[in-house]
Amino acid sequence: MRRRDFIALAGASAAAWPLAANGQQLEQVRRIGVLMATADDREGRLAAFREALRELGWVEGRNVKFEVRWGAGSSERTSAFAAELAGASPDVLLAHASLSLKALKKETGTIPIVFTVVTDPVGTGFVQSLARPGGNTTGLMNFEAAMMGKWLELLKEISPTIARVALLFNPDTAPGGGDYFLRFFETAAPQFGVKSIAVPVRDGLGLDSAIAALAREPDCGLIVMSDVFTMTHHEAIGSLAAHHRLPAVYPFRYFATAGGLVSYGIDVLDLFKKAGLYVDRILKGAKPADLPVQAPTKFELVVNLKAAKALGITIPPTLLARADEVIE
Repeated sequence: MRRRDFIALAGASAAAWPLAANGQQLEQVRRIGVLMATADDREGRLAAFREALRELGWVEGRNVKFEVRWGAGSSERTSAFAAELAGASPDVLLAHASLSLKALKKETGTIPIVFTVVTDPVGTGFVQSLARPGGNTTGLMNFEAAMMGKWLELLKEISPTIARVALLFNPDTAPGGGDYFLRFFETAAPQFGVKSIAVPVRDGLGLDSAIAALAREPDCGLIVMSDVFTMTHHEAIGSLAAHHRLPAVYPFRYFATAGGLVSYGIDVLDLFKKAGLYVDRILKGAKPADLPVQAPTKFELVVNLKAAKALGITIPPTLLARADEVIE
């Protein structure tokens, strides 16, 4: 290469280098607003969501920024954070549980919303249908009402002498005011030879008296409905059930790890990972209306043997063999 040509090439390269460097520095940063309804396992859930996005090339500090708010089970707090997040006009919003989704839907009909851990999104009007959500919202379902049959079956397997089963929920936060699960509960209970008892509780102060009253019923067991209220008060509910020696089945793993007897439900971390996949697709141009709502596919059974011993219950070996986790 002639010296003149080399100098010209070197000069062109030098001129192009700042442009290339600036191109890297100016890589578009996409913004994701996250509204969490409760603070249980807060780090694990967000870590699963962020890891799913990281594996798809979305690196915090380089091309994506997260704004996270925690509603802590409060409708007022969640509504205020929803207005704050939507007002910042992020590229996409992640809503955890129905309380967060309801608040965000009230604030925006245009910003894409991906939800997770939401029960009955069609019945509550969040989407038009599971296959064709319509509007700006799609995501991952929580439980279907038929799960109630599984919870009843587990309770009878753990404590065969149970004759009454109470369903604990908050009508202000439960799906359909509690009716979504309650209807199936009342229909399924006779099939297991038990009487169904609905126990609506609206605040933490009412939990103690409600569970104490159940304990006075002979041969009584407890099923805790999945809603923001019970999630927020999961430690208190488990402690009260243990204190009053009520065998209970819970909807999420963290109830059992906090001292509850048995939990059977969705793998919540799996839903947050899948939410990351949907957020990725939307950031790359997909519309929420074209992404079908997904039902859960991964469930986990957790048995707390320490809690069983305190209650004087012997867990059947067949149930232990099926458990995904046994807490000694």
